[in-house]
Amino acid sequence: MTIKERFKRTIEYFLINNPDAGTELTYNDPFELIVAVILSAQCTDKRVNLITPVLLNKYPDAQSMAKADPEDIFEYIKSCSYPNNKAKHLSGMSRMLVSQFGGIIPSEPLLLQKLPGVGRKTANVVASVAFKKPVMAVDTHVFRVSNRIGLTKDSKTPLHTEIQLSKNIPSELIKDAHHWLILHGRYVCKARKPECYRCGLTDFCKFYNNKIKQGKNQ
Repeated sequence: MTIKERFKRTIEYFLINNPDAGTELTYNDPFELIVAVILSAQCTDKRVNLITPVLLNKYPDAQSMAKADPEDIFEYIKSCSYPNNKAKHLSGMSRMLVSQFGGIIPSEPLLLQKLPGVGRKTANVVASVAFKKPVMAVDTHVFRVSNRIGLTKDSKTPLHTEIQLSKNIPSELIKDAHHWLILHGRYVCKARKPECYRCGLTDFCKFYNNKIKQGKNQ
């Protein structure tokens, strides 16, 4: 099977089985989204969705959050992972938004990456989800699932994975493909115990055919 055929089959599967995939983070505008994505690093979306309503009720926009010290923000997010660092990031991010961007979230990934706490993955998530930009955000799920299916070859870094996926997925589907791969990795192609019996990609999945299937035949 060629790489083009592998992508074609994968895309066809998800278009049929998960056509309306989207983020599981709760948000109402780009500012709420970027706050949620910063908080989601090494933290579950479920936990983030419990934290953000109270936090954003207190600080609903960049202007109000920019006036808060990291210690103030910490009190609202201390139940998530790495709250000290994230409080500093949220404070710095909001202050830069106000001072350099008029309190408005920029839509371009390169501008987003200038904000404290916003790396390439976070910038791509915000650009893709909030502004429908054709950029691929690669987290641990996307990295793992892409490698297992065989959509990427010899990929050692998220950037390498991003480049390969972006090259082979039609631009209008990249924002959807990001969620397809995340959700597949979160609920089916799990890191420790992939539930291959639930997957419709096993007939051409490299991981399944090289390891799982061979193990059954031994």
